[in-house]
Amino acid sequence: MLNMIPVFFAINVKLFNQDRIMNSSQPNDGGPREACGVFGIYEHPEAAKITYFGLYALQHRGQESAGIAVARGKKIATHNAMGLVSDIFDMDKLETLDGGSAIGHVRYSTTGSSTLANTQPFTVNHMGKSYSIAHNGNLVNAHTLKKELENDGSIFQTTIDSEVALHILIKNLKYGLEQALLNMTAKLKGAYSFTILTGKGEVIGIKDPNGLRPLCLGKLNQHYVLASESCALDLLQAEFIRELDSGEIVIINEDGVKSFFTEKPKQKNFCIFEYIYFSRPDSTIYSKNVYQTRKAYGRQLAEEAPVEADIVMPFPDSGNYAAIGYSEASKIPFEMGMIRNHYVGRTFIQPTQNMRDFSVRMKLNPVKELLRGKDVIIIEDSIIRGTTARTRIKAMRELGVNKVHMRVSCPPHRFPCYYGIDFSNKGELIAAKMSTEELRVYLGLDSLHYLSLEGLLKATSGTDDPEDFFCKACFDGCYPVAIDQGASKGCLE
Repeated sequence: MLNMIPVFFAINVKLFNQDRIMNSSQPNDGGPREACGVFGIYEHPEAAKITYFGLYALQHRGQESAGIAVARGKKIATHNAMGLVSDIFDMDKLETLDGGSAIGHVRYSTTGSSTLANTQPFTVNHMGKSYSIAHNGNLVNAHTLKKELENDGSIFQTTIDSEVALHILIKNLKYGLEQALLNMTAKLKGAYSFTILTGKGEVIGIKDPNGLRPLCLGKLNQHYVLASESCALDLLQAEFIRELDSGEIVIINEDGVKSFFTEKPKQKNFCIFEYIYFSRPDSTIYSKNVYQTRKAYGRQLAEEAPVEADIVMPFPDSGNYAAIGYSEASKIPFEMGMIRNHYVGRTFIQPTQNMRDFSVRMKLNPVKELLRGKDVIIIEDSIIRGTTARTRIKAMRELGVNKVHMRVSCPPHRFPCYYGIDFSNKGELIAAKMSTEELRVYLGLDSLHYLSLEGLLKATSGTDDPEDFFCKACFDGCYPVAIDQGASKGCLE
C-alpha cells in the first residue's frame, strides 16, 4: 500500500475531479445537511497522504471545507481551505505536510459560520507546544462556556464550538494530559467525537458520554487509525478493530492505545439518523451495516403501508436502499425512474435560491418512457423542508405519471436537532407545521406514509422487542442532553 500511494493518489484525484460526488450517499437536495467527518493516524511515514484518503472516504459528511494537521517535532503544521478534499490537496501540498502523526476534518458548519477562519482542524500554540482538534458534533453549552472563558481572559479566534473545547483542555494541562482531558469532557455537554493531535505526535480520540456521534478505531499495518466511519478504513485496507464506546477517551502514543472513560450515562443515545441518512451505506455504525439497515426500513415500510403500483423508485440517491427493501418485500419491480447527473455539484453550496433550484433540475432527470402512465411509489429517506420534493412530484405529474405515492423511511421530523444536524429551528421542519394529510396535499401526492417510530426501531434492531438506545429527539422531542438555550433535557410537546 505504501509504495503505491503516489500512483493511487494521482489516479483517484483524476477520477474524483471527473465525478466529484460519487462518494456521497445522498444528493442532499433540500434535505438535512451532514454533520462532519474526522480522521486520525498515529506515526505513519505517509501520514498526510493516508489522512487525505481517509477524508476522501468521509467527504459525504461535509463539503464546505477540509483540513489536515500533522505533528513535526513539538510543532503542528496545518493546511485548511474551503471546498472539497480533492480541490484543497494535491501531491505537492501533501508533500509539504511531512510528519508522522496527523488528523483531518471535513466540515459542514453547524456551529460557527462557513468561513476560512472556522475551518478545522483548529490549531493553537501554547507555551512552546502545539495542539490541534477536529470535531464532529455540536456542543450545546458552548455559548455559556465561551462567556466564562472570555470573562477569565481567553481570546477567541473563531466562532466554532471546537475552539471552546481546546481552550478548556489547555487551561487544564497543568494537571497532566489525562486529567486535562477528563476535566475538559466534564465541562462539555452535547454531541462530540473529537480527534486531537499533540505536537509530540500523540493522537487522541474522544466520544461523548451519550455516544451521539460515531467514531471507530482501526489499524493500518502497525499504525492505529481513528475515523468517523468504517468506510474510511476500508479504502485504506485497514483493519477495523472496534467502535469507541460512549464516554471513551483513547490516547495513542508510543506505548500503544490507552483507554479510559469520562462519566458514563445510565443510557446510551446513539443518533439513529446516522442509519437513516448520514452514514455511507458501506459503513458499519453502532455494530450494524448501514446498507442492510436501510433495506430493512424499506421492508418495514412495505409491511406498514402497502399500496398497488407498477414500480418502486427512489429519488437518487437518498432512498435507494430503502426502495430496494420495499421492492423486495412488496414484489413490485424496482426501477431507477430518475437519473442523476453526477457531474453537478451539491445543491446546498450554491449561493442563491434561484441557483439551488436550477441545480436541482440539472441533477435529476426523469426517464419519461418508463414513468408515463404508470402508478409509482417513491421512497424517500426523509422530508425536511419539502420544497424540492414538491418540485419533483410536480414534474412527474406534468410528464404523465398516473399516480404518485410516497413512502418515507423514518417518522416525521417535528423537532429541531441541537446535536449536529442543521435543522435547529422547528420552523424549518414542514412536518411540524402540517399534518401528514396536509403535507400529502401540499406535495401533490396520491398517498403519503411515514415509517412509524416503532417500526423504525424494530427494523433497526431486527427484533420484535428492540432495545432502545437511540437518540430520536428529532422525531419524539425527547432530548437526552440539556440544551444551553432553547429546549431542556426531557420531552417536548
